Parts: sequence; structure tokens; C-alpha cells
Amino acid sequence: MAKDMTLWWGSGSPPCWRVMIALEEKNLQGYNQKLLSFEKGEHKSKEVMDVNPRGQLPAFKCGDKIINESYGACFFLECEYKSQGTKLIPENSSEKALVLQRTFEGNTLHQKMVDVFMYNRRVPENERHESAFKRLKETLTGEVQMWEGYLQKTPGGFLAGKNFSMADVIVYPSVALLFRMGLSDKRYPKLSEYHKNLKDRPSIKATWPPLYKDTPGQDIFKDI
Repeated sequence: MAKDMTLWWGSGSPPCWRVMIALEEKNLQGYNQKLLSFEKGEHKSKEVMDVNPRGQLPAFKCGDKIINESYGACFFLECEYKSQGTKLIPENSSEKALVLQRTFEGNTLHQKMVDVFMYNRRVPENERHESAFKRLKETLTGEVQMWEGYLQKTPGGFLAGKNFSMADVIVYPSVALLFRMGLSDKRYPKLSEYHKNLKDRPSIKATWPPLYKDTPGQDIFKDI
């Protein structure tokens, strides 16, 4: 099965990491994978563009099927290999509703994080405004506080209940990046506990980004 799959990915990219965690959770080790460099522009190579015309990573192919968006790839794997590995979306209606809610809320957290993380890279220096950057950080702060609150109310140590689920597959990479970039352990004790506890989960440990192992983080989110 896995031998028919190919993943093009970039180290440190939460969307890429999501797909890798999902593959591990569904016991689909042994897939073809190609680690590419964003810095060298390898995600814009013809090989990637042939699979993903947007020139973005991840690019994912399963047989003759192409699913490039990380959410789509993760849901495809869960649907296609439902009875294999970890059940990432529960059958119970109420439990499923919470998993789906937290999963898709993960996109909001990630986008608000990217807005802060990429501000100085995307906005020309002469167009930057400290007040605009401050508002983006305040918006992200409110979002992170919301997730801290979710973990305070949810027993079991996972984002959507007592079991590891699709919500954790999708959101954990964003949480890990937040802490790598300076998020305060003391200010967000529940998120910090969640981050540390899942570090040793086999699927996460096996796919931990080489970039995180080889280079230090920054303090971009220290004031969040």
C-alpha cells in the first residue's frame, strides 16, 4: 500500500508534518518521500509543479490520486484506511462533532500564527507599521488563550477528548512551532503540557522535523 504513495515535503512545515503524522498513525510506513528545501526553491521544481501546480508543499500522491492540501490528505488517509492503525475520527456522533470542530479550528490557529510569523517577510520594510504588527500579535494571543482554555476543560490530555484524534494530527504541528518560536511555558501551562506529552508519541517522534533537531528556535512568539 504505502509503496504506491509519494510525499514531497519540507522540514518544519506544519502542513507537511500533519500528513506524515497521519501516515504513521495509519501504519503506512515505507512510503516514498522526498525532502525538499524551501530556501533553495525546490518546491517550485518541475517535479513538484507537475503534482501541485501551486508549487506548494506538501505534494502527495497515492497511486494515480493526487491530494495536495494537508487537510484533504489526512482525511483521505483516514477514510481510505479506516480499519487500519489509529481511528482518527470516532463513530460516536458527539465525539465526532468535537473532533471535527477542533480539527477545522486548527486552521484558524495556524493562519493567525502565520500572520505574525511571516509579517516581516511578506510586508516590505517601508510598509510595515508597529501598530499593525501589534494587532496581529494581540489576535494571536486571544486565539492561543482559547486553546489553553480548551485543554483546561477537556479531560484526557488530547484536544478533543480522551483519545488521540484527527484534531491532534492537524493542530499539534502548529502548537510545536509556537513553542519552538518562544511561546511561554508558564503563561500556557496546559498547552505546554500537551506539547511535551505528545513529543514521545511514536508517530510524532518518528516524524520530528530535522530542522527542529538541527537548528535553534527564535523568540517571535515570546510576547504572545
